[in-house]
Amino acid sequence: MPRRGSISRSVLSDQVKDRLLQAILAGRYPPGSRIVETRAAREFGTSQAPVREALRDLEALGVVEIAAFRGARVRRPTAAELLEAYAVRAELEALGVVLALPRLTNANLEELQRYFDTMRRAAADGDVHAEASADASFHGRLVELANNATLLRVWRLLEPFSRTYITIVVPGADRRQIAELHAPILEALRSGDPQRTADSIRRHFADAQSMLAALWAEPEPSRTVQRPIRAPRAAARRATVG
Repeated sequence: MPRRGSISRSVLSDQVKDRLLQAILAGRYPPGSRIVETRAAREFGTSQAPVREALRDLEALGVVEIAAFRGARVRRPTAAELLEAYAVRAELEALGVVLALPRLTNANLEELQRYFDTMRRAAADGDVHAEASADASFHGRLVELANNATLLRVWRLLEPFSRTYITIVVPGADRRQIAELHAPILEALRSGDPQRTADSIRRHFADAQSMLAALWAEPEPSRTVQRPIRAPRAAARRATVG
């Protein structure tokens, strides 16, 4: 019986983790915001134990920070961390598109085009969350089409972090320009050329890196002195890059 109860609690913890992660990526918990165990437990209809375990799992993913006497907060990654994540993600997705090309169908291309069209519309409407969601779906589908379980598993470990936190605070970003970064990928996929397609992915992330580096105005946090994460300034505009 204890063993069965342990499994049940583990499953519940995974469910809470997934729901918290989706809430973070959807912008309900922006970088710097606090996640209160008791409040989350009430929202999900659970005890605090599975919420606590879920937060520890999210901490291991680099999504949440847990500090003694301060509880859990959503991490706000530094520019350096995001740039490193982009470099890794570029190579994973470059491999993914090369593997996907031989089995790519017109229906797949139409699906990717719909995600791109959604990004464009959302950017024009100023709907950051819709743009970010379509962006994430576009890249996620590319990796899924590779039909490589190992690649997908590694990419998913990085994905919550490398999504640029869906709503990373970057003043002055041009959302339409961000959406248009995906056009060359679609053109390369339609060409059927593996090298061109892999290069288009690498250029995409190189452009995203340059944009982020130019726009990120906040100073890097000290590596030696730990300070509490502050909530983003209300005046900052939200944007996604990736």
